[in-house]
Amino acid sequence: MSDQATDKNHAVWLIFFMLGLGTLLPWNFFMTATMYFTGRLGVPEDGGNRNSMEASYNNVSTLCAMLPLLVFTCLNSFLHQRVPQRLRIIGSLAVIFLLFLTTAIVVKIEMAPLSFFVITMITIVIINSFGAILQGSLFGMAGILPAKYTTPIMSGQGLAGTFAAFSMICAIASGSKLNDAAFGYFITACVVILLTIVSYLVLHKLVETLYLIKNTAETGSVFNLEEGEQSVSIWAIFKKIWVMALSVCLAFTVTISTFPAVTVDVKSQITDGGTWEMYFIPVGCFLLFNISDWAGRSLTAMCLWPGKTSILLPIFMTARAVFVPLFMLCNVQPRHYLPVVFEHDAWFVVFIITFAFSNGYLASLCMCFGPKLVAPHEAETAGAIMAFFLSLGLALGAAFSFLFRAII
Repeated sequence: MSDQATDKNHAVWLIFFMLGLGTLLPWNFFMTATMYFTGRLGVPEDGGNRNSMEASYNNVSTLCAMLPLLVFTCLNSFLHQRVPQRLRIIGSLAVIFLLFLTTAIVVKIEMAPLSFFVITMITIVIINSFGAILQGSLFGMAGILPAKYTTPIMSGQGLAGTFAAFSMICAIASGSKLNDAAFGYFITACVVILLTIVSYLVLHKLVETLYLIKNTAETGSVFNLEEGEQSVSIWAIFKKIWVMALSVCLAFTVTISTFPAVTVDVKSQITDGGTWEMYFIPVGCFLLFNISDWAGRSLTAMCLWPGKTSILLPIFMTARAVFVPLFMLCNVQPRHYLPVVFEHDAWFVVFIITFAFSNGYLASLCMCFGPKLVAPHEAETAGAIMAFFLSLGLALGAAFSFLFRAII
């Protein structure tokens, strides 16, 4: 029985897209509202310099995001068989919703910078912990279905960044106060999370029906969607998918090591205090990156080249490392050691589009292929392992970003 026959209205595909959007939209809204957070922390010290909390906000928030993401993704790889899938996903979404509702309320409450800083960091730690559980569970759920159902998760995650970038640009264009813009961001995140919860409740029944029909038709047996009846070995599964796992890890290590830590400091060369200078980073960096990344992720719905056994995929992943020196040699300011080689804005725009598109396309291929290299009853565990290595790449990229920015 074909996928078209059982999902003829593409309801499962669309809901997976919505769930993918829901996994990254909250964190993208945190990044978009960076000016709001640093503004509330910005009580100048003697001499008018930024205080330590404001100056360290981006570094500390990145650390608070990536470490829990990595740790809980790892735990999810081992514990997903012990905690029901439905509880993992609904519970994670409920906690994320409550945290963003609390964050929206805090926007309207006056408090000391230190208290605000501590509350914000605790929120980031918790939201990324449950976000890791949610992401790993979704990839595991998609892993037991055909590869095309991993694509909407990756595509939805890509659209989350695009949506946040548009929000940033609209906020600049409207001239709204930072507090009003931040309140709108967090309320929007709450609405999206509620829609995501409703989507999952519908999806669970659709996927269960789709999988049972497909599995029975193809193998004559029924596999429980919630928990596999056959025991699996994580090490045995890893030996089958290690190329895909390390490839997706490398993809995000390269990406996060330069975006946004290096790219956000690139200065426009063709303007001097004009309108384009104000929009250069929101448009030239964030918007172009997220649109190109989304385009790359979405392309895997139509094209899955190179194949899952092709040596070209890890070669292309390794070749992306060339973007690190290319961005470091753009007009990044301030700089102390390296010369500027690619000064014109056009160089940076070409680099960011190619960089983002290759990240979205190649990483999505890895996430699609990983669970297809193992037996059906091992697919959910393989999906969780792939999600762990994706998170490992994010954490390694965040660590390398400090080094790469320091040597420019």
